[in-house]
Order: sequence, then structure tokens, then C-alpha cells
Amino acid sequence: MQELLESIYNECLPYTKKGKTADYIPELAKVNPDLFGACVITNDGTTYGVGDYQKKFTIQSVSKVLILIQAFIDSTSKAVLEKVTLEPTSSSFNSIVNLELKNDNKPLNPFINAGAIVTTSFISGDTADEKVDRFLSLIRRITGNNDINVNMEVFESENRTGSRNRALAYFMNSTGTLEDRVEMVLEAYFKICSIEVTCEDLAKIALTIARNGVNLAGEQMFDARNSKRLRAVMSLCGMYDGSGDFAVKVGLPSKSGVGGGIMSVAQANNGMGLAVFGPALDEKGNSYAGRKFLEKISDELDLSIF
Repeated sequence: MQELLESIYNECLPYTKKGKTADYIPELAKVNPDLFGACVITNDGTTYGVGDYQKKFTIQSVSKVLILIQAFIDSTSKAVLEKVTLEPTSSSFNSIVNLELKNDNKPLNPFINAGAIVTTSFISGDTADEKVDRFLSLIRRITGNNDINVNMEVFESENRTGSRNRALAYFMNSTGTLEDRVEMVLEAYFKICSIEVTCEDLAKIALTIARNGVNLAGEQMFDARNSKRLRAVMSLCGMYDGSGDFAVKVGLPSKSGVGGGIMSVAQANNGMGLAVFGPALDEKGNSYAGRKFLEKISDELDLSIF
């Protein structure tokens, strides 16, 4: 496995030159676009890594997977899914058009910004920090990494420049979709997106989903039914409006973020967790080199679920 990862890594390294960082968030614009790493963890916990797989980066929209899980834990899936549906979208992740024109003013799915803001409101806590602490507790227990924290510089950068997310939130507040205190929910959402992880952390989360909610320590972090839900929504919606093309070329339930991370769930060989990091993004907001890496390893190992 290690030899295969190194071969694919070297083949995909030139793709870091083809994308660009998420420059609409000032702190992310400063990240070196040449960074690139990947990690695979097998069902028995064996870890393989190449490149910058232990480099910290902000989780951004990959967090939406665990935001949804925490919302299911703290509320009920029925209550959450009354406010957010599970349909894919052909619009960008921060689009406001669908909120007004489709779906009774509900976000189409929990993996676009509007949907994640709503699901954040279902996390228990009377303050933003209480919500963030709930989320941090979950991600630390899944990964076994107590050093996962919020990057406050990135949070401040997102908070200053988050006008589009505020527009989404206040529109949903006006329609009753978002009933909680808007600025408090947004603060929690921005902080969660600014949490720093590594590829190894994301691969452990992906493996936990593959193992139906059981982490490497043997703890049942969430139930099997919600693991199945996650894999389905990740397959349909996890790569923004590039999800269909990704399903054809990679065929793995995945979630990306504009920090450059992508985590993918493989059911082959009793389950594997895969994660890549490459902050140079394509036009859809997905890691350019990371996506290419996942295409090649899925093909080599015949991982596609289709």
C-alpha cells in the first residue's frame, strides 16, 4: 500500500499547479498551494501516509459531516430533516437562489452552507462556544486526538468576510427555517469550519463512518443507521456541484472543504478511511490534486461502490 500511495502521490504532485487557494477567505489565501498529502487507514488501524499528510489545515466544509451527526445526536433526525432535505444541487455551495425558488425555503441538503448553518443550530448549547465544545468533543473522541482546536486567525478572517453566509442565515431566519439566534449560530459555524485537522484525522473519521460509527478504540460514536445516511448523502452531495462527476470517476462517499481537504469512505477490505489535502482548488472548490489522487487510487484498488 505504501508503495502505491507514493507512486500515485508523485504522479499527482504536478496538479497542485493547476488550482488556486480559496482567496475569498484572506487567511486561506496565505496557505502554500504546493502543499499536498494523503493518508489511508485500514480497518485494523494500519496507517499509510505520503507528503504533507500530518500538516494541519482547517477542516472547513468537511466538518458538515460531523455537524450533521452531532445534530442527530443532540436533537432527532426527524426534527433536523424537517428543516433540511437530502437532495443534491447543481448550484454552488453558497448559493441563495434555491432557498427562495425551491424546496419551500429549506436548504436542499446539509452539505451546502445554508444546510450546515441550519444543522449547526440543532447542536446543543446556549452559546457558540458551548456548541463548538460539543463538536470538538465528538471529533476528538473519534480521532483520539485531543490536540484538535479552532484556528482563531482563520475564524476571525471568516467572521469578517462572511457576508454571503450571513445573507443565507438571515434569509432562513425570515422564513422560519432558522429559528435560533442567527449571530450565535454563525459564530459557532465559523469556528467549527476553522478547526484544524490533518489528513490522518480525517482518515480516522472516514474509517469510523465505514465501520458504522465504531472508531478505532472500539467506541460506538454514532449508530449504524446514521452511518448509512452519511454515506448516502456524501455520495450525492459531498463534492458540491461536482458530486455527479466525482461519483462517476471515484465512486466513493466523500466530503470536501475549501481548506483543501477531502475525506472518502471505502467499504472494501472491511472498510478503509482515505483523506487528502491540497489547498489548490478546482472551479468547484475541491482540491485539484486531491481529487486526482482519489481517482487513481479508487481505480487501482477497485474501490468504487458503483
